[in-house]
Amino acid sequence: MLKKIYNILEITEDKNKLAKIIDWLLISLIVLNVVSVIVSSFNNLSATAEKILNGFEIVSVIIFTIEYVLRLMTSKYKYENSRFPYFRYMFSFLAIIDLFAILPFYLPLIIPFDLRFLRMLRLFRLFRIFKLNRYNDAMQVIGKVLKNEKEKLFTTIFVMTILIIFSSSIMYYVENTAQPDKFPNIVASVWWAVATLTTVGYGDVYPITALGKILSGIIAILGIGLVALPTGIISSGFISEVTNKNNKKICPHCGNVI
Repeated sequence: MLKKIYNILEITEDKNKLAKIIDWLLISLIVLNVVSVIVSSFNNLSATAEKILNGFEIVSVIIFTIEYVLRLMTSKYKYENSRFPYFRYMFSFLAIIDLFAILPFYLPLIIPFDLRFLRMLRLFRLFRIFKLNRYNDAMQVIGKVLKNEKEKLFTTIFVMTILIIFSSSIMYYVENTAQPDKFPNIVASVWWAVATLTTVGYGDVYPITALGKILSGIIAILGIGLVALPTGIISSGFISEVTNKNNKKICPHCGNVI
């Protein structure tokens, strides 16, 4: 019985009609949940609309909970060579997303929270959109690219962090005397550094001294190249992953990739 449930829930090439129907139902439910979160952000909803949204939330949580429990119970078939298949599944990326999708509903029932914290917890319902990763090849490819290029991306982010701190520190010492309200400390100056390095330039905080303007121009130029690095790494990895995927051939006899 559990084996049949596993075959229905997991993505396979030879899925039966029931499995495909369940997949589409879950995809539709995920999309409707995202729409529900967006609609619930409006303040002028009627009492009837709020009841409908609350009822839909309860039904969704029940379905997602059943799905999570079934995937946990059948994880031994997915991780057949693992000594602890249940724990391996629980700490996998998609399982964590599944848990975050239902946890905000149960936590207030177990532990009484402040109402403001409750509103923050409700934002976690948006994690349900990541459940589409199971049914979307493009999202899976992006996930593989981020995993394969994580060392390069980490190096780039590390360098960017150093440059942000360095830029914030310099601008604080240069502009603090002239603009103590705009650059009161290094931490506050980080906002200017991020806006400048990413070339966003909101214009709410900017240097007014001659030296500050010169340094700001240099930092902005450095930011153009630095921000482009992660984009280039991800683009290159994405192209390589798509190319490798298209070049894979399936053996007509054994069905394995050759």
